[in-house]
Amino acid sequence: MSTPLLNVTGLKKSFDLSQPFLNRLFSGDERKFVHAVDGVDFSIERGTTLSLVGESGCGKSTVAKLLMGLTHPSDGNMRFDGNELAGMSAGDPPDVRRRMQMIFQDPFASLNPRWRVARIIAEPMKSFGTHPDPSERRKEVDRLLEFVGLSAADGEKFPHEFSGGQRQRISIARAISTKPEFLVCDEPTSALDVSVQAQILNLMRELQRELGLTYLFITHDLAVVNYISDYIGVMYLGRLVELAPAEQIFAAPQHPYTRLLLETVPDITMAHRDMERPAGEVPNPITPPMGCHFNPRCPLATDRCRTEKPEFLPYGSSRVRCHAVQEGRADQAVLREDL
Repeated sequence: MSTPLLNVTGLKKSFDLSQPFLNRLFSGDERKFVHAVDGVDFSIERGTTLSLVGESGCGKSTVAKLLMGLTHPSDGNMRFDGNELAGMSAGDPPDVRRRMQMIFQDPFASLNPRWRVARIIAEPMKSFGTHPDPSERRKEVDRLLEFVGLSAADGEKFPHEFSGGQRQRISIARAISTKPEFLVCDEPTSALDVSVQAQILNLMRELQRELGLTYLFITHDLAVVNYISDYIGVMYLGRLVELAPAEQIFAAPQHPYTRLLLETVPDITMAHRDMERPAGEVPNPITPPMGCHFNPRCPLATDRCRTEKPEFLPYGSSRVRCHAVQEGRADQAVLREDL
């Protein structure tokens, strides 16, 4: 096994939602925290794609921001090619940050509307000093525009002159302008039409093959996940509950929450649609349930699930955070569903 390009261990991020001190003093309220990321562990091998999936508010985008230095972790380690990222700012050290770039969710908000496209793409090259000569920088901008399926003449236009898919191509050109090795993709296709999504995903797969890129893909769309991922991590209320190769997640999901997510994928055979499914809604993240956070919605929950936090343990080629899986009760439930 090669050394992972990115290794994340015990990553945590808490946000203080408390009222000011004097307000709490008079009202008698305690301080309130939301644990957006609560002890996440994963690694990504070079040239592969790990997708983080889960419902809104589960902490996926917070993980992306932590990796890119847009916010600082409360605890844990993030090592990129041997460099510790925890405590770094977004611009320091330059060589590490040059090798890590991000594609944002909204192509309408992530591009400066007052700059021409050529300047938008050239700015990272100028900031990191990869192309100090202006004429060489412009040649590289023209090459990148053509590489992502646009024309060199588009560099003279403003972002508002492009469609959503074209703007996301500009965002991708900007992201790869510094020749990075690792891209964090925060739902890069969610604001696009389905046909345009396919074009962008095909472009990203082509870039990965040609440039050897490594991706962390953040999404809630399981169709996208199935198309682009090598590995999938399923998050629920700030915790990873299952991490496994993509084909295994879709063929034999282990955690009850993973099975719930897969039940949302349209299935023409309607197989197992009469199975017992988790019910209810996501609990309040400020006051999550004791033990396993998923226990109020889980048909396999026992008293142990309600009181004891499950560990993130190996299970075959997966890692799963579930007492039922570790005790073999999940497999028995699947057998009952098949009967």
